[in-house]
Amino acid sequence: MWLDALQQGAEEFVCLRRDIHRHPELGLAEHRTSAIVAEQLRTWGYAVHTGLAGTGVVGQLRRGTGRKRLGLRADMDALPLQESNRFAHASIHPGVMHACGHDGHTAILLAAAKHIAAKVDFSGTLNLIFQPAEEHPGGAKIMMAQGLFDLFPCDAVFALHNMPGYPAGHLVFREGPAMASSDDVRITLTGKGGHGAMPHLANDTVVAASAMVMALQCIVSRNVDPQQTAVVTVGALHAGQANNVIPASASLALSVRSLSNEVRDLLEQRIRAVVTAQAESFGVQAEIDYQRDYPVLVNTPVETNLARAVGTALLGPDKVTHQGPALTGSEDFAFMLTQCPGSYLLIGNGNGAGEGACMVHNPGYDFNDSILPTGAAYWCALTHRYLQDEPSP
Repeated sequence: MWLDALQQGAEEFVCLRRDIHRHPELGLAEHRTSAIVAEQLRTWGYAVHTGLAGTGVVGQLRRGTGRKRLGLRADMDALPLQESNRFAHASIHPGVMHACGHDGHTAILLAAAKHIAAKVDFSGTLNLIFQPAEEHPGGAKIMMAQGLFDLFPCDAVFALHNMPGYPAGHLVFREGPAMASSDDVRITLTGKGGHGAMPHLANDTVVAASAMVMALQCIVSRNVDPQQTAVVTVGALHAGQANNVIPASASLALSVRSLSNEVRDLLEQRIRAVVTAQAESFGVQAEIDYQRDYPVLVNTPVETNLARAVGTALLGPDKVTHQGPALTGSEDFAFMLTQCPGSYLLIGNGNGAGEGACMVHNPGYDFNDSILPTGAAYWCALTHRYLQDEPSP
């Protein structure tokens, strides 16, 4: 029912999606996209609130006497990446593109918003959350700090993300930890510089940093339970400029990820210990700036079971994965799930050599427009199923 109707009206939102793709905006600067979203929601009868996190938009629709409150979230921001595609809707802004499909997520929720307002029977409160800055610096956390769930309380909140590698329109659910925490670690080493011909008179930060890189790689293999997931990546090492000068300083940048808070704590403890010990052994000083960014994304059982049931009823069991694998990528929707139960699901963008198979964060990526009606129909079905005339839990 939902899917047929949304397929018939898909062209309007395919055009909208491509317009947003052509005009990408980085996190907290989604002014054009935000204005489009707000204007469309008002046209369909939603009460619209703007300004959370600067460019965030919330559209609220109330019906009947139901007390339950449902939140559906879509992200709007693009990435600082030069697009390599040459189609007509390619980015017109050099160095900025929608390489993660947030243009598609926004269009999916807008298509659902229009159909829900006109056709979907429900009783309760629907909050549509259009969030900025998922990629950086974490718009969900900013919206929450500015009162998102105080202004728009939700009994459950849901989000979806396209995923290349799965068949187009296939839905993937997972109960429990679904995406990793993400921590940013910056290490600055200070030693004693010197002439490259007289290393005995220097405290060499290059050698110290190199030893540190190798020692850090042993944390996951020797300190973390092999059945747990953990990643420690040294993504940058900077030191010196000349081959005959031993630099007085060096810096490292690490990305640290895990799927449990216990492992997250262990990784921080071991990284601090390893860096401190290595620095001392080479006679250099180490300054550690350890920033905990996005938390582990944990889908709650009741809401995930409901989400699966809705997906199965909509598409049939052959197009649903009930318990997909966890991902070591991170997502700031995790912040919302620390305050409100809910679930984050994936929708296949395409696989093999077909359309939509290019992985996200790639200059050749594009959202697969054929999945737009499926995603919108899913939000319609979930709204209809969740918002019924019954007391709030």
